[in-house]
Parts: sequence; C-alpha cells; structure tokens
Amino acid sequence: MYKTIATVFFCLSILATHAQKDAKSQEILKGVSSKYKTLKSLSAEFKISIEDKKTKTTQNQSGTMLISGNKYNLTITGQQIISDGKTSWTYLKDANEVQVNDATAKGDGISPSNIFTIYEKGFDSRFVEEKNVGGKPLQTIDLTPLDKSKPYFKIQLHINKTDKTIAGAKVFNNNGSIMTYTITKYTPEAAVSEAQFTFDAKKYPGVEIVDLR
Repeated sequence: MYKTIATVFFCLSILATHAQKDAKSQEILKGVSSKYKTLKSLSAEFKISIEDKKTKTTQNQSGTMLISGNKYNLTITGQQIISDGKTSWTYLKDANEVQVNDATAKGDGISPSNIFTIYEKGFDSRFVEEKNVGGKPLQTIDLTPLDKSKPYFKIQLHINKTDKTIAGAKVFNNNGSIMTYTITKYTPEAAVSEAQFTFDAKKYPGVEIVDLR
C-alpha cells in the first residue's frame, strides 16, 4: 500500500506543444506553477481516501510532508519515505525495515517533490468548473496523460483560486480505484534542516537495510 501511495505522490519545463490544452486551464496552472517555484520550502498535512469500486471498500489515511527543492520527507500512518534528491529511503515501521533506492528511479505516478507541479508536462488539460466549497472558490481541472501506459487515466486537480494553491486531487486508476488527496494544512517557507532529508539508521535500533540500487 505504501509503494502505491508513494508512486501516486511521483509524476505532477516546458509544456508539450502538441498537447491539446484549453487556454483557461493553462492560465490557471501557470499561475499555480509560478507561485510554487518561488518557494524555498513548504510543509503540508493531508488526507488520502482510497476507494476500490470492485471490492466496494474505502481506506482512509493521513500524513504530512516536508519539501525543499527536490528533497522531501513524507510520513503516512507508520511509514516514511525520505529523499535527499539522490537517494530515497522507504521505512516500514512494523517490519523495522528500510528500503534504499536511487531517487532518480522512474515512477508512474506523483512524487512528493513534484506533486505541486505534475501538470507541467505530459498531460492534456481541461478546465471543468469553478465552485465554492467550504467558503473557498475552487477551480477544477482535468489532466489526461499523453502516455496511455500510465496506471491512471485521469488526474483531477482542485485549485484554490484565491491563493493559487492546490487544495486536493483525485487520481482515477485503470484498475477501478480512485485515490483522493485533500490538503488540510499548507505552510509555505517552512523551517527545514538537512537532517530531515536523510535516513539515520542509528535512530532505528535493529533496522534491516534492504539496498535495492
């Protein structure tokens, strides 16, 4: 489950010129991209709902993430993934195991380092609607991947029109599941330290290290 979440959090600079994108969606997305690129760091709290239509079940999780450039620290229900931009560590608390990978390994989904800019390439975009949700004006944009081999066929972004931040997203997977992400708290220019983007095995007595590089 953690690998699925981490993958979906890894695929969000120049827009593909042959993609069919409507002008309104592009104007909105460029505004969001410009804002995030000015930030040196950010932290966020989020909720995830995973709905499986085949089994008619829903799983709910919550987590936090800290991002600085291409470095990140993501925690979800006893699981953690850390990256310094070169190496990534996936720590599984119940197993007391950490899996080590190259941070540049390709993924099919969204990563913490680019969740807020996934739309910049590889997608067609379409403005869907604007409506007030919880007192906030949210703009909805559908993204369709140009690469049809992706495990999902659509990502739906919800953008706060007032501050140009991403309030949430829905990922529609080919297997029939829908993953809904809701940002519950967002802090720009969050305080960070380099130690937060590396895995210190000394803090995890007896941890098993599985190097997959």
